[in-house]
Amino acid sequence: MFKIFYEDIEIGVEETYGNYAVTREEVIDFAGKYDPQPFHLNDDIAKQSVFGALCASGWHTCAMAMRIMVDRMMAEGFAGMGSPGVDNIRWKKPVFPGDTLSVRMRTTEKRPSASRPNIGLIKGAYEVLNQKDEVVMTMETNAMVLRRTPAAG
Repeated sequence: MFKIFYEDIEIGVEETYGNYAVTREEVIDFAGKYDPQPFHLNDDIAKQSVFGALCASGWHTCAMAMRIMVDRMMAEGFAGMGSPGVDNIRWKKPVFPGDTLSVRMRTTEKRPSASRPNIGLIKGAYEVLNQKDEVVMTMETNAMVLRRTPAAG
């Protein structure tokens, strides 16, 4: 099942992947459930906002990015074991219905876990891009990844 372990991750490697189409229906549905601000739900109000048109919630952008990342991890057999958190989320540009998102990631750090010998910790810098290659969101992630060979205790 797993093919990519902690030992296989190299610092500095950058990859771009994903192809997620943002739909109007999904933007409104997500906003209605989780972030019901008018500029995510109503075209007329959105036109008057700083965004100029109906746009996705930043939290929806996070969720779409997560879907892109997990699809990639599952397809490649990444031995991810969850995350202790995400740092420095920044929404740089609005995401509109009709946009297509992708993710660019670069591994910035890695270290073995001090408390779990079968786990390594990976930090990554992520950029979410639209179809114009514009950065719409950035974040730093922390991931727990299985080690192929657990450290001696």
